[in-house]
Amino acid sequence: MSKLYPDPASALEGLLFDGMTIMSGGFGLSGNPESLIPEIRRSGIKDLTVISNNCGADGFGLWMLLENRQIRKMISSYVGENKLFEQLYLTGELELELNPQGTLAERIRAGGAGIPAFYTRTGVGTVVAEGKPVETFEGQDYVRETWLRADLSIIKAWRADRAGNLMFRKAARNFNPNMATAGRVTVVEVEEIVDDGVFDPDHIHTPAIYVDRVVLSTINEKRIEKLTVRKRETVQ
Repeated sequence: MSKLYPDPASALEGLLFDGMTIMSGGFGLSGNPESLIPEIRRSGIKDLTVISNNCGADGFGLWMLLENRQIRKMISSYVGENKLFEQLYLTGELELELNPQGTLAERIRAGGAGIPAFYTRTGVGTVVAEGKPVETFEGQDYVRETWLRADLSIIKAWRADRAGNLMFRKAARNFNPNMATAGRVTVVEVEEIVDDGVFDPDHIHTPAIYVDRVVLSTINEKRIEKLTVRKRETVQ
């Protein structure tokens, strides 16, 4: 059965429902599934729990779902300059579970690896550890964190072959590979689809076994979040 779908809407068909948990790849503006997110907005589903490093930026990415009041809870590590994210949290309209970034990544990786819990020193003695078991190993305290899994993972890759093997490019290889393993269903949008056998097996970042559906991206903006330009020096 082919994993290739003709457009983002069909790639999500039959997968979306109210109250579901969605993992969404990306880091800042890099590697966001920017073709799939608008289709989730159009679906109108609500009461979502979204697991993502951040929640897009003004007018971009997951911000669309925030603006449409479709997200009930965010599990993330970064609010950044997303003013709507900040506003909804401070007014109590959005539930937020804030994680240290490395802990968030490891919780997702653990979910994909079938590891229900692990221990880390990060957050010991802070609000991060409140309500969580703390144990001592070799004289050091460690807080117990639990895995993260989702009903659906939406991720973005650079290239896929027809079997669903994935390659990522540069900073877009962030949370995406781990999230591909931790969703009950994983839908991937890619910039290019190639024939089977084109990839060197050593260069495959995510094997096809973790990928359920593949669609060609319709949006590839590659925005720059902050652009700083140094004044050119005068050559003597």
